[in-house]
Amino acid sequence: MSHPLIKLEREGVLAILTIDRPAKRNAMDLPMWIALAEAVETCSADDDLRCLVLRGAGEEAFCAGADIAAFQTERGTPEREAVYAAEIGRSFQSLRLCRHPVVAACRGWTMGGGAGLATMADFRVGGPATRIGIPARNLNIFYAYEELDPLLQSVGYGVAMEMLVEGRVFTGAEAYEKGLLSRLVADEAVQEEALAMAHRIAQGAPLANRFHKRALQELRGALPITPEQYAASKSFPYTEDFREATRAFVEKRKPVFRGR
Repeated sequence: MSHPLIKLEREGVLAILTIDRPAKRNAMDLPMWIALAEAVETCSADDDLRCLVLRGAGEEAFCAGADIAAFQTERGTPEREAVYAAEIGRSFQSLRLCRHPVVAACRGWTMGGGAGLATMADFRVGGPATRIGIPARNLNIFYAYEELDPLLQSVGYGVAMEMLVEGRVFTGAEAYEKGLLSRLVADEAVQEEALAMAHRIAQGAPLANRFHKRALQELRGALPITPEQYAASKSFPYTEDFREATRAFVEKRKPVFRGR
């Protein structure tokens, strides 16, 4: 599925994938999630490619996450929830499983699903104005185990708890200190440095780079998750708190959570 807001360009042995919705801080609706996954899968299958750069259009945001306003039409029934969960999961995993190294240019807001995309990348470049957070608690969203794993591997239990449970949003400097960012540069140099990093990566032997990416992931091993635990992680859309939170977002008010 091609999409006008998901733009894939080729620059020699590099691919540049841009989320182009700056008016909404590059928030992603369902067709965009699908198109992003398909674009990354196309890149992964390209033997001539050596590195993929993922970036957001404009100066304000890398990606503000899912378009919550679209939830009312994209979610809400078991059939829709199954499709949504499958497609957003496919989008995240396409980056993690991409055969080539992936660099995320995290300029500005990198929130929710945007932070999820960034943590699936192999390298993250940001600046002082970068803001990285996962406000799942504000919407009663449960992050899937396979989405939590790369975050835990990158920053450890304590920082992951700060993000998910305390709701911390880190500045670029804090994110770099905590291991969320691979490189911290001036805000105006974020995309330039991401491309420069990609060019440096591309100078290496592509077979070695692909092997080491795969090997490091394989050393992690399979997640020790039972089918029941996996199913529980997909249950939040049927809670009263999730429905209340999405209504509150659209109505621009604070949600009232009742633990149901």
